[in-house]
Amino acid sequence: MRFYVVTIFPNVLEALDFSILRLAQQKGLLEVVPVNPRDFAQDKHRTVDDEPYGGGVGMVLKPEPLVAAIEEVRRCDPGVQVYLLSPRGLPFNQSMAQNLAHMHSVVLVCGRYEGVDERVRSYVDGEISLGDFVMAGGELASMVIIEAVARLVPGVLGAQESLEEESFVDHLLEYPQYTRPSLYRGMEVPAVLRSGDHHEVSRWRRFQRIKVTWERRPDLLSRAALTAEDKAFLELLLRGKDPWEH
Repeated sequence: MRFYVVTIFPNVLEALDFSILRLAQQKGLLEVVPVNPRDFAQDKHRTVDDEPYGGGVGMVLKPEPLVAAIEEVRRCDPGVQVYLLSPRGLPFNQSMAQNLAHMHSVVLVCGRYEGVDERVRSYVDGEISLGDFVMAGGELASMVIIEAVARLVPGVLGAQESLEEESFVDHLLEYPQYTRPSLYRGMEVPAVLRSGDHHEVSRWRRFQRIKVTWERRPDLLSRAALTAEDKAFLELLLRGKDPWEH
């Protein structure tokens, strides 16, 4: 999968050269291509921003360099989907990450300063926001999106099945994880995880997913496809009971 990142600070993207993202790029499963709007500026100073019409503080990214950068990527990679990173965009979530992971290539346009000229929005396919807050620019947001999407691309993670029970995949949060030692400062790993009973471990993990979601994000439960056993687990939680606690 290929990500084009339109940014006036392309060196920031070097932070993506680590861990599974580095391996994915080495394997040819992921490519991150920085596109600098300054290379498309129309003056000798490579100007990409200007004062806002109507007055006000700060600077606004000009339309000419951004649109030229977008059009050049579209020319080289027909069919690419272009998204502007903006607080006005749709909130980024796991479902959106899964949709993007099925695309061959994506352009992420990073705003800066007070934002981008409104006319740039006519040249994108959509807008994405990380949440209800404002950042100084879109570069960090682009890297968050790239990592979230890249790990869904087949072959990027060593064990693809590890994705199946992650948080938000089916509107349930992930179950608690433990490793050695079995006893740490008086806190013991649940006995069921040391029992060797894989069926019971699976049931415990499902119960824990229901429990953690119920405790921390109950809003997600209305969207989850709960089985009969899941609903029975939920009834136990409502009565303050845990079948694995003695």
